[in-house]
Amino acid sequence: MSSFVKYLIGAATCLILAGTAASDAVPPGFLEGNLKVVSPRAVEPSDAMPRPAFGTNAKYPLIILSQDGEKEIARVTPDESGHYRVALPPGAYVLDVQDRVAKRVRAKPQPFTVVSNQTVRVDMSIFAGLGRIRP
Repeated sequence: MSSFVKYLIGAATCLILAGTAASDAVPPGFLEGNLKVVSPRAVEPSDAMPRPAFGTNAKYPLIILSQDGEKEIARVTPDESGHYRVALPPGAYVLDVQDRVAKRVRAKPQPFTVVSNQTVRVDMSIFAGLGRIRP
């Protein structure tokens, strides 16, 4: 057998083994939801006094943490309408707002579980513009 044929057989074997290993990988699941930003201040400017608009979703990126809340797994920024979607490996996580204490927003971190090939929905409400918040 020529060395070229041996090389070709070896390469084909490697590709087959690599394809088998990749097909054994567990497919991800998905987290999706909607971010709602609530403010005690008026959102629409009045004739007498213009106010800044709250609810810019890019100001409030969300973070996905490990179940114990110690390790950041992913970040997701909601679109203009507040919708977000991200693929994650199966497991238990916590959804939170990035730098929520520093940004003076109130939001409750929300635990959730991702299952392979399924979508879990977790909506998040943020209360913004509320003054000093203690950690």
